[in-house]
Amino acid sequence: MNQTTESTVLRVHFFQHIQGEGLGSLDGWLAIHAAQVSCTEFFALPPDQAQVELPEIAQVDLLVIMGGAMSVNDESDYAWLVSEKVWIRQYIAQGKPVVGLCLGAQLIASALGATVKRNLHSEIGWWPVQRVAVQPHNTPIFEFPDQLVPLSWHGDTFELPAGAVLLAESEACPHQAYQLDAHVLAFQFHPESTPTNARLFAEDEDYQQMVGGQYVQPLAEIIGVSYQQFVAPNQLLERAVEFVLAGAGRS
Repeated sequence: MNQTTESTVLRVHFFQHIQGEGLGSLDGWLAIHAAQVSCTEFFALPPDQAQVELPEIAQVDLLVIMGGAMSVNDESDYAWLVSEKVWIRQYIAQGKPVVGLCLGAQLIASALGATVKRNLHSEIGWWPVQRVAVQPHNTPIFEFPDQLVPLSWHGDTFELPAGAVLLAESEACPHQAYQLDAHVLAFQFHPESTPTNARLFAEDEDYQQMVGGQYVQPLAEIIGVSYQQFVAPNQLLERAVEFVLAGAGRS
């Protein structure tokens, strides 16, 4: 892995954009692996704060970028987005492992020069995501299942960064997952979701304005699922973390 010193303890850093969101299903994986966890709480920063205290890249073994209600294009409303994207770009350039979730996937794309824009449809609820065929590649390809039904909660979509490989699509959104080399994985949906996360998302004020869209499920359908609904997406996220760690030379 490209860093000056490699710690025997796995040092995981989160970029968090929603107050109270927590780390979702990764809590259990992190505990099992005795990871040292730190977090940048962007939600707590004043919107006009341009300079952000971020960790030394060499001191982070894995970056996980969580979701958020803002757009990556809202730099005039959230000045810290500029610093965040610069740090992400520098981190990826050093070959370090990262997983992006929803807004996190869009932040990676934007940091690498790809366009993030409004999707044709808002996609909220439990919607099927399908694997797309990937041509033979020199880089190991993350094994996406033929179909997954995760929780989605987004209105924007990303174009693929240069060199990225598309892994999955949905009826409402053709870009659902991508990888870059073997150390970057990004998902438009929320594989980290737990029942607690789902209830938190449902409290979003903007949700009520989107009710009635073709791909916006009623609240009862979103939070009324059994715990089993969360298991496969949670397992996919754990595999994703292990994949990027291995891809960056740390497993």
